[in-house]
Amino acid sequence: MGPALCLLSAACFGAMAVFGKLAYEAGVSPGALLLVRFGLAAAVLGVLLLLRPGLRRGGADEDPPAAAGGRVLVTALGLGAVGYAAQASLFFSALELMDASLLSLILYTYPVLVTVAAVLLGRDRLTPGRLVALLAASSGMVLVLLGAGGMGFHPLGALLAFGAAVVYTSYILVADTVVHRLPPVVLSTLVMTGAAGTLGVRAAVTGGVDLDVGLPGWFWLACIAVVSTVLAMLTFFAGLRRTGPSTAAILSTFEPVVTTALAALVLGESLSAVQLAGAALVLSAVAVLQVPAPRSSTGAPGAARGGLRVGRAMFGVRAAAAPHDEA
Repeated sequence: MGPALCLLSAACFGAMAVFGKLAYEAGVSPGALLLVRFGLAAAVLGVLLLLRPGLRRGGADEDPPAAAGGRVLVTALGLGAVGYAAQASLFFSALELMDASLLSLILYTYPVLVTVAAVLLGRDRLTPGRLVALLAASSGMVLVLLGAGGMGFHPLGALLAFGAAVVYTSYILVADTVVHRLPPVVLSTLVMTGAAGTLGVRAAVTGGVDLDVGLPGWFWLACIAVVSTVLAMLTFFAGLRRTGPSTAAILSTFEPVVTTALAALVLGESLSAVQLAGAALVLSAVAVLQVPAPRSSTGAPGAARGGLRVGRAMFGVRAAAAPHDEA
């Protein structure tokens, strides 16, 4: 049951880019999509916390003192207000310009970027296996981009997609400092609320967003908020408790596979043979990076793996650290 829940979560996350494309076709603007996604997700999670009080208490490693707890809450809100809002804005801006399948593959360089950043910051070690994985991922991404010669490729879109991966990497490294100190659903709710707040302020300053998008538009917005955000998060949490963090993280590599398959079936997108070979390299490298490395002399596991698990739970959000190890 655990692996099935993790795969269901990956499928829900993987469908988000396709839902986004369909929402655009229904007349939804990127601003409206972002505001409704985070606002609706925050509301659903808030109601869930009210109905299930136990979710407010479980999953944190410790009960921080009041002052430290206040800083943790502010950091969690800031993760959404700054990091996640920026990452999602870049992602859905790129989605306007390029194919969903190609976008998902470029975004999925973030596990590699997290590993590199963690090594440079001294928070993890570069083992021979990880070095091979990083080289494979880099080569795979080169193949993905070199093979993108069709109408689905857009240079600015690719730049925005890579920018989303870079911002997400920073977000994960910061989130790794608080993920152990709040229950996962509480942390996810705070992140969603922070992002909704930033996007609401932006909408107010820029003259608002058009929410008169008709029933089809609202249907796809609900799919993004409920299926690709709330359901994706909760199924990841449930699967994570049954499989453990490494298995759950490896199974999450199913996400871009789902995006590519759905984009081909629903949107008529396709990847060339060169791009498919590159995608295989990227996904295999990500899977290798999830294999637990030997503990350091301090006995602390690598930060990059913890960060990756946080990333998935928060991006849609896989906010998981060891105890609750999934957005």
